[in-house]
This record gives sequence, C-alpha cells and structure tokens, in this order.
Amino acid sequence: MVTRIVILGSTGSIGRSALDVVRHYPERFEVVGLAAGGNVELLAQQAAEFKPKYISIGDESGKDRLNALNLDAEIWTGLDGLVRLGSVPVDVTLCAVVGSVGLRPLLAAMDAGNRIALANKESLVMAGRVVTERARAKQAVLLPVDSEHNAIYQCLHGHRLEDVNCVHITASGGPFYKRTRESLWDVTPAEATHHPTWDMGAKISVDSATLMNKGLEVIEAMWLFDLPLSKIEVVIHPQSIVHSLVEFNDGSILGHLGITDMKFPILFALTWPERVKSPMGRLDLTRMRELNFAAPDFDKFPCLRYALSAASEGGTAPAMLNAANETAVNAFCNGRIRFLEIEQVVRRVMDGARTESDHELEVVEIADRSARAAAEGIIRSLETHQ
Repeated sequence: MVTRIVILGSTGSIGRSALDVVRHYPERFEVVGLAAGGNVELLAQQAAEFKPKYISIGDESGKDRLNALNLDAEIWTGLDGLVRLGSVPVDVTLCAVVGSVGLRPLLAAMDAGNRIALANKESLVMAGRVVTERARAKQAVLLPVDSEHNAIYQCLHGHRLEDVNCVHITASGGPFYKRTRESLWDVTPAEATHHPTWDMGAKISVDSATLMNKGLEVIEAMWLFDLPLSKIEVVIHPQSIVHSLVEFNDGSILGHLGITDMKFPILFALTWPERVKSPMGRLDLTRMRELNFAAPDFDKFPCLRYALSAASEGGTAPAMLNAANETAVNAFCNGRIRFLEIEQVVRRVMDGARTESDHELEVVEIADRSARAAAEGIIRSLETHQ
C-alpha cells in the first residue's frame, strides 16, 4: 500500500531528510505536495525528481520562476498557498516549516483528516490548546518528529499516563556548553549555527545554543502528552545518544537510544504503526565509552528559565515567548544584535507582556503579533547603542 504524503517545509533540514527516506522506499511513498519558503532552486530540483501534483512557494516571484520550468504541478503562493496545500487530503502531512507560520497549515491538515507528522514545535508552543482541542475534535493522529518527543512517544507506548512520575528531555547543551558566559558576547551566527551533534537549520541551531529549544520542547511535551510542567525535566546529555527518558512511579526508567540522525524519527512517523527495517546506520553499543548527564545551568542560559516561566504562566505567555524569540534569533542571524542580546529581547518582551486566555486562535495570533512588534522595537533600540 502506497502512503501519500505532503511535506510542508521540503527544503529545510527535516524536509530534506524526509525526502531521503522516501528515496530509500520508493515503492512505499507518493509525494503529493511540496512547500518551501524561498529556496526556489532546491524546490525545483525536488519537484523534478518527485513530481508532486501541488507546490507551494513563498511569493509570486518564486511562482514565476517555477512556472518557467514547465513543471506539471499546480503552484500556490504565500500563507494562503501553504494552508491550501495543508488542506490537501493525503495519508500523512509532514509539518516541517519553521516558526509560527506553520500553525494554520497544521490546523488545515487536521481538518482534512490527515495523519500529522509534527516537526513544527512552534505551533504547539504558541497555540497548544487550540491545536490539541482541534486534534481531539477531528480525531487527528499527531506523531511527533522531534527526536526527544518521538522518543517519549515510543517509551510511553503501552503504559498508563497516570503511572508516569517524570519525563526527562535530554539536551546536548549546544556548542557553548563548556564556554564561559562572558565569552558568549563574541559568538557569531556562524558559530551558533554549527551544532556539535545534530545537523539542523539555522533557527533551531541558535535555539539549541541558547537552550531556548529545550524550553520550547518542554511546552511542546506538556501539550503532546498531557503532562503538567512539574512532571517534565531537562537534563544535559552531551553525547545525544539518549534522546529522552520516561521515569515511572515505581522508579523504573525507560530510555530511547539511537544515533543522531533525524531520518529515524521521520521514518517512524511516516510508517507508523509499522516498524520498517531501516537502511540507515546503527548504534554500536560496544563503541560507546561514556554517557554523561548533568543539570542545566540556568544562569548561563537564562532562555530556558524564561521558557519554563512562560509554561508555568500559561495562556498567551508561550505564544509571546515564541514570537519574541523568533524575532530576536532572526535579528541575530542578520547581524543586528549580539548573541546574548537574544535573551535580553525575550526577557524585556516577557516583562512587559500582558497574558490573555489562549482558548481562541485569533487571541493567540494577536499576542504573537504584539510580541513581535515589541521585540522589534527593543532590537532597534539595541542597534542604536552598538
């Protein structure tokens, strides 16, 4: 049986890995749709190879360039095009766009009755209540692609949620785990986007460097697994071999181990509930010399503390945290602010944030826009003092 899939974010790291998985199993998958933001050249190559019926690109200029290639596909643009592609009925929609732009396409895919392979954590961070309530109403299956949440999902299988004492989300610590805080002022975008164990996109790599990514993953786990904040902990694990652990009330701990290759959780999500034999590399236990674990340093990496605070506050606080962080990371990558100023922007936005109920999508999106505007104002003030 062929699984029909749509990939939202096909030119990003997750999307490219997903298409590598498809290449390994050409008889199992049919790529119905591909979406990208601005990488027209790579999207065109992917479309020529996989021949999707539908394509979404960021703007009209990208559409014109794709049309000139005479691709046998219907081409849509902008957020409307992304939502339209998300609403195409298929077996699996892989939501792998980065940032809040992935929220409405995710909701559209659930409304279409598609199984969701979720790699867009920001949607759950900013609108976890809206997403999970929609999933329940539509009886949609949400399968996490993030390695940590995919690990938790597998460890929880066959167990009662009430028997869980704590979930331990592992973090590599990022590229600056052993550096002094003072030295972080001089971090460049090139350094921050070079992750020591994972091959990820720029935004996620920077989030990993600030440990904001772990805070976002805690909020994501709360919604995915219906767990309170008190039952989720972050633990530093530099080797990135143990992807997460679930501790039960009797003291038993189940862990998920594997090599650092995102194609494994992608394969799991695309072929669930099967366990398909993988041609990828295997973990050789005899070559593992040590597995280290440590508590996170909240003083060196306060973004994690800000995220946990937003998770505790609830409502639109996580949406505003996410918006402020996205804006600040983008400014850092564009050379507008320094690395440690990312956390300054987030803190100042959250200090001035007015939290509302998160039951309505429109309220969440208003909070998102408000936080982005506040963050941009703070970034401009920091630029004038450089």
